[in-house]
Amino acid sequence: MSTHKNHPFHLVDISPWPLLGALGATTTMMGLIKWFHLFNNNLLLIGLMITLLIMYQWWRDVVREGTYQGLNTFIVTKGLRWGMILFITSEVFFFISFFWGFFHSSLTPTIELGMLWPPKGIQTFNPLEIPLLNTLILLTSGLTVTWAHHSLMENNYSQSIQSLTLTVILGIYFTILQGYEYIEASFTISDSIYGSSFFMATGFHGLHVIIGTMFLFVCLIRLYLNHFSSIHHFGFEAAAWYWHFVDVVWLFLYISIYWWGS
Repeated sequence: MSTHKNHPFHLVDISPWPLLGALGATTTMMGLIKWFHLFNNNLLLIGLMITLLIMYQWWRDVVREGTYQGLNTFIVTKGLRWGMILFITSEVFFFISFFWGFFHSSLTPTIELGMLWPPKGIQTFNPLEIPLLNTLILLTSGLTVTWAHHSLMENNYSQSIQSLTLTVILGIYFTILQGYEYIEASFTISDSIYGSSFFMATGFHGLHVIIGTMFLFVCLIRLYLNHFSSIHHFGFEAAAWYWHFVDVVWLFLYISIYWWGS
């Protein structure tokens, strides 16, 4: 059987990771249900462990294909770009649903809410305290990740590593501050539609910040290992796109929920 191919596409080898990844996600989902109803998180932890192991091994294979085996041709990279664009587009509509629900409830508060927004008894956060600090942190991290990208395109590896490290630190700092904000909150997710809207929107954004921080941290390791060049670094570029998306969503969250909604 010949291994020669006369096309620029990458036909992926047989892999166990899609099936095992689906089983890990199913276990995680059932573990969540068990945790919610029986207050027992052992199945959830097993599902998360399986999913994390699959993620590591699957993406390890992807890195090998693009970095060491040279399978990411121009055509393949173009397909990856379109895949990332469509993924971010789907994420945009995911967050639109939260904003839709928030404005539906806040613009015309029902009689069950006392026709008030925020509902009576809800003590909102001061938008000029931690939320403003988190806004400055994310905007700064957007600048540092852009700095890292331009440094990489100019083959300035020391500056790209420094700026990307700073971006990861800022992402971790944001998560710590939001966790502190949640601990200090005077309301919970079960406190009317305000609590549900607030914690669903900001909580899913916080999850995206954690995922984006991990994404950038992996890129930092790959950058340190010389996996990227000035003309071949789509893995980092995808992480930067994702991080800018997270920044923009936070701006809308800050303006609508923290500032206007309070």
